[in-house]
Amino acid sequence: MLPDVEGGKRFYGELFGWTFGEDPGPEYGHYTQAYSEGLPVAALAPKTDGRMPTVWTVYLATPDAAALAGRVKGAGGSMVREAMPVGPFGTMGLAADPEGAVFGLWQGGSHRGFGKSRLPGSYCWAEVYSRDKTVVDPFYENLFGYGVLDLDLGGIDFRTWSPPGAPAGPDTAVGGRSVMSPATDGYSRPETPPHFLVYFNVTDAEATAAAVARLGGRVQLAPHDIPYGRVAVLRDNQGATFAVLED
Repeated sequence: MLPDVEGGKRFYGELFGWTFGEDPGPEYGHYTQAYSEGLPVAALAPKTDGRMPTVWTVYLATPDAAALAGRVKGAGGSMVREAMPVGPFGTMGLAADPEGAVFGLWQGGSHRGFGKSRLPGSYCWAEVYSRDKTVVDPFYENLFGYGVLDLDLGGIDFRTWSPPGAPAGPDTAVGGRSVMSPATDGYSRPETPPHFLVYFNVTDAEATAAAVARLGGRVQLAPHDIPYGRVAVLRDNQGATFAVLED
């Protein structure tokens, strides 16, 4: 969600080599699909209200968005936008966990989701930054049935989420939860509200960070090594924060 979609297309087009589909018009909120090697990898859309944050949002797949929305509210979360059909493409909604971190719901129709992921120029990971894991962990784990594994990443309290039925661990994980603390200040300042951080895969984290700065963005956390690769936290030239992973 950006104030200037054309500016976003220029920024991400140069940064990741994305191309973009045609604007489908007001019926679909001027949603613009992004492609890598001809495959759908993300989308840009204009903010309908200037008070809305400029953010990347991760959408979690579901076979029934309306039913999941009901379970979100029953588990202590809320719906920012109730589930609604988006033409033949699918059904979407925006949810918030009990601490207010926002994520999307997507029930695929003709648009199933990513055509490419975990490869350079595409989405590879998402994690939620929370303050009270005793509230947040039961919410996601009961809602989605995730298998979990707790990790100590240099003083960062981190938990991975794996799909139901899969052995829990980094090899099967699709996302995770991090508790905000002084150890995560590079990712989330003390005044930052709970939120999701979306990662894109790149071949060179250093070069990507340099490109972000050249394009008018900002390096929030310089490239550094973690056990699973080299990561950086970046901010685009309109203020949306995202991360990259070189694995």
